[in-house]
Amino acid sequence: MTNNTSNHNHFPWSQIIGFIFSIVLTFLAVWLGLYTDLPLNTIIIIVFSLAFLQAAIQLFMFMHVSEGESGVWQVGKMISAALIAIIIVVGTVWVMTSMH
Repeated sequence: MTNNTSNHNHFPWSQIIGFIFSIVLTFLAVWLGLYTDLPLNTIIIIVFSLAFLQAAIQLFMFMHVSEGESGVWQVGKMISAALIAIIIVVGTVWVMTSMH
């Protein structure tokens, strides 16, 4: 019988680091929105970029997307799903702002 508990007895550093990065990115987005004098379009672009970065961090740190036997395929699936989501969101915003 093998000892499978050795992987479960270490301190969860990746989860702690992911949590800290998520909190920092959230506070950075709030600070940009409330306390900077940047144009609204620039703030929106930066906040959306921070949101996508935070989603990627959470996928890799908490959901363990790159772990397991088919880790490379899971990353590819996540990238294609993210591209589809981006296309849908950008297309929707484009259509909604282009209508008169």
